[in-house]
Amino acid sequence: MTANRSALGRLAITEAKLLLREPVALFWGFAFPIVLLIIMGLSAPRPQADLGGLRLVDVYEPIVITFVITVLSIQGMPAALASYRERGVLRRLALTPAGPLRVLAAQLAVNFTVAMATTAGVLVAGRLAFGVALPRHLLAFLAVLMVLTGAMLAIGLLVTAVAPTGRTASVIGAMLFFVLMFFAGLWIPRALMSESLRQASNYTPLGAGVRAMQDSIFGSGPALAPLALLGAYAVISAAVAVRVFRWQ
Repeated sequence: MTANRSALGRLAITEAKLLLREPVALFWGFAFPIVLLIIMGLSAPRPQADLGGLRLVDVYEPIVITFVITVLSIQGMPAALASYRERGVLRRLALTPAGPLRVLAAQLAVNFTVAMATTAGVLVAGRLAFGVALPRHLLAFLAVLMVLTGAMLAIGLLVTAVAPTGRTASVIGAMLFFVLMFFAGLWIPRALMSESLRQASNYTPLGAGVRAMQDSIFGSGPALAPLALLGAYAVISAAVAVRVFRWQ
């Protein structure tokens, strides 16, 4: 058991070092979200009636957090793992004590850690620069964050499972990113969507995640429905990914 944990730890450290060598990935996964939040804060500093009396930066903070999670989960991780499979890395690891399964675990651990660290950075930047309220229901917010991240990482594993090459994984991830971020409110805040579009957004993982985070920060806490939906996305995506995943 100790040896297994040691092997997983070494793989996680290796994956983290590889990520640190990718300045583009670090920019989109860490720097850009904070820059985007600052732009939103400076562009419209006053509360707006059509946003429920909130400022643009208040509305966009949960959206920026979902941006981080989505970039890491369905763009960065699938491309890396599919590339490993394409180059035969996973097949070779199957012949070693480390095993390919620990590569998946290491990737999940590294991306989860980066997502949590960046989320903390977004919350701190929003609070210090623009006085954005910290989550009113902190435990509920953390629960939403964990379930949302788990759901998106599971969807990322599903992309990895069906994509034969790293390039294909990147294309699928990019297509999913734009669709999911639209329903998260990146281009049109959910408060400004039509009723039918907002209802459709509620059934997407990012729409449900943004809704639950906003309720945790500004409202009376998240409803059970979006949490249950995110849990379903996580379980179903992970189950299908495990069933169809190929190591070579």
